Amino acid sequence: MPPTAAPLLTSPIPRVADSDRRRTSASVVLRSVLEHGPVARSTIARLTGLSPASVTDYCARFAELGLIRESAVLRRSKGVGRPHLPVDLDDSRFVVGGVHVAVPYTTVALLDLRGRVLAHSEVKHEGPEPGQVLARAADALAALLAGVPGSRALGVGFAAGGWVDRDSGTVVEHPLLGWREVAVREVLGARTGLPVHVDGHARALVNAERLFGRVRGSRSVLHLFAGNVVDAAFATHDEVHHGPRSQAGAIAHLPVPGGTETCDCGRVGCLQAELSERTLCRRARAAGVVDGVNPMHVVDAAAGGDPVAVRLLRERSRRVGRAVGLLLDVLNPERVVVTEIGVMHRADCLAALREEVGADRAATVSPISFPDSVLAVAGGSVALDVLYRDPLAASPDAI
Repeated sequence: MPPTAAPLLTSPIPRVADSDRRRTSASVVLRSVLEHGPVARSTIARLTGLSPASVTDYCARFAELGLIRESAVLRRSKGVGRPHLPVDLDDSRFVVGGVHVAVPYTTVALLDLRGRVLAHSEVKHEGPEPGQVLARAADALAALLAGVPGSRALGVGFAAGGWVDRDSGTVVEHPLLGWREVAVREVLGARTGLPVHVDGHARALVNAERLFGRVRGSRSVLHLFAGNVVDAAFATHDEVHHGPRSQAGAIAHLPVPGGTETCDCGRVGCLQAELSERTLCRRARAAGVVDGVNPMHVVDAAAGGDPVAVRLLRERSRRVGRAVGLLLDVLNPERVVVTEIGVMHRADCLAALREEVGADRAATVSPISFPDSVLAVAGGSVALDVLYRDPLAASPDAI
C-alpha cells in the first residue's frame, strides 16, 4: 500500500493575527500613557515589555493622530545621558459625546480623553417614543459641541439599561421604556454624523472603572447597577463578558427570598422590583418623606436628618448587599463596584452593604468612582473604551 501522508498538526488555540497584535500593543502603550503620564518612552517599554523601538514608533503615530504630546518638563535619567522628554495625553484636541437614556430623562455629555466630564445636560422625556428621545439627545449633543468650538468629536457613546446588543448597536429590549429592537447606532449616527458605539450601562461603567477608576489594574471586577433598572457586569483579564447578543448581566428577575414587591413580569420578589429607585421613591412617598419620583430627594431628606429617609436608604443598601453577596459566591471577583444612590453618597449605607457582604469580603466592595457624574460617564465611556482598545483607528471619521 502507498504510504499515507501524516495528518497536519493543528493547534486548538487560534493564531493571533499581526493586526491584532499591533492593536493590542498600541492599546497597552496608550493606556500606559493614560495611567502614568507624563512618562518616558523607556519607562513605557519597561512597563509593557515592548521594545523601545516599538514604543517610540507607537508614540510617534499617536502624536500624529493628536492623542499624545511631548511634555514640556524634562526628566533626567538615573544614569549618565541626556534627559528624557516624557509624553502625556493631549486632552486639549478631542472629545467624545456620551448619551445615557434613563427612564425619566436622557443625560448628554462631553468627555475628554481622561474620562472627565467637560459639559453635560439632562433632557427630560416628553414621551418614551425612541425616535423622539434620540432626536432630542442628538440636538442636545450638538448644542454642547457648539460650546467647545476648539475641540473635535471622535465619536458618540450610548448606554442604557435593559438588554443592549453592542455588536448590532441595538437596544433589544428596555421594558421600562417600552423599547424593542431600537437601532440606536443607525438613528444617532444619522442625526449626529459621528461614529456611534452602543452598550449596556453596567458594562460601560466597568470599562470606565477599568480605564479611569479606583479598580484600575484589578484582574476581575463585578459591577452591580441599582437604579430604576437593576443589572450587572463582570470583567476578567481586562475583558468585559457580553455573552451571545450581549445578554450577560441580566439579573433583574432573580428571585429575592422574602421579597414582597410585584414585578412587571407578574411574579413577586424579583430583584429589580425589590431594589429599583421606583420602589424606593414609592416607599418614601408613602412615608411622607418626599412627594415626587427623584431618589436624590430621599438622599437630601436623609442628609437633613429625616430618620425615615435614613432607614429607607439603609434598608435598600442591605438588600443590595445581599445581592452582591450572591454574585460574589458565583463569580468570586477580585473587586466589586456598586452603583447605588445611597452607597454613593452615604458612608452608613456603604457600611450597611458591606455588613451584609460579610467581614471577610467587605474590603473588596467600593462605590462607583464617579458618583456625581455616573450617567454622563457611562455614555462617554462606551466611546472611550473603543478608542483605548484600538487607538490607531482614532480619527474624527473613525474611532
